[in-house]
Amino acid sequence: MTDFDGKTVLITGGGSGIGLATAKRLLAEGANVVLVGRSAERLDAAAKELDAGERVLTVAADVSRTADLDGVIAQVRARFGSLYGVFANAGVGLNARTADVTEEGFDEVVAINFKGTFFTVQKALSVLEDGGSVVLNASWLVHRGMGAGSVYAATKAAVLNLPRTLAPDLAERGIRVNAVTPGHIHTEMFDMVAPVEPVKEYFRSQVPVGAFGKPGDIADAVAFLLSSRAAYITGQELVVDGGLSGSVPA
Repeated sequence: MTDFDGKTVLITGGGSGIGLATAKRLLAEGANVVLVGRSAERLDAAAKELDAGERVLTVAADVSRTADLDGVIAQVRARFGSLYGVFANAGVGLNARTADVTEEGFDEVVAINFKGTFFTVQKALSVLEDGGSVVLNASWLVHRGMGAGSVYAATKAAVLNLPRTLAPDLAERGIRVNAVTPGHIHTEMFDMVAPVEPVKEYFRSQVPVGAFGKPGDIADAVAFLLSSRAAYITGQELVVDGGLSGSVPA
């Protein structure tokens, strides 16, 4: 028996990277998973890779649209009845200097990273069990500035603040809310930011442990925060970054 046997966890941004790695981790511990993403094709590929039959529900939806989230929750209720946990992981990047940020780009990043995270949690409350757990995905950029990341970092700073307010707000239902803060994790999204080896090497050189993290490193942290092993942890941040945000390499 594990903490997750027969329990259902909703994962946004679940079609690849950290979201997919977390789905694998939770399925291995007996959970059902609901994967949400904008690409139905990518979700279908993820479900095929997971190969867990009816224990996986995929829903193509845009978390920046509350009507889409209502549809997600309706499908969760119909298939599984309730949720034990939520991993609000969906996010997009914006690598642009201040003078180059467009209103369209600004609105998209804020809508998905911040609005989408908040309303994912809000909409899930109707099916989230008392005593459940919520984990939000932040970023190391909330602790170290980067000139081309102002808008993205600001949205992640907003996400990181949410557990501090949502935790006391939801405590009467026994629902815990925490954040995980990844460093440089080797995903498709990271490859878009660092498309060539010299750029990757520059980022790698900033990490005291000398290596990029793997999606599974974050999945392990998320599984811990969702589990009963973290029963006395709420309103907190778990940084998983190889020392990137707090240390200077020797």
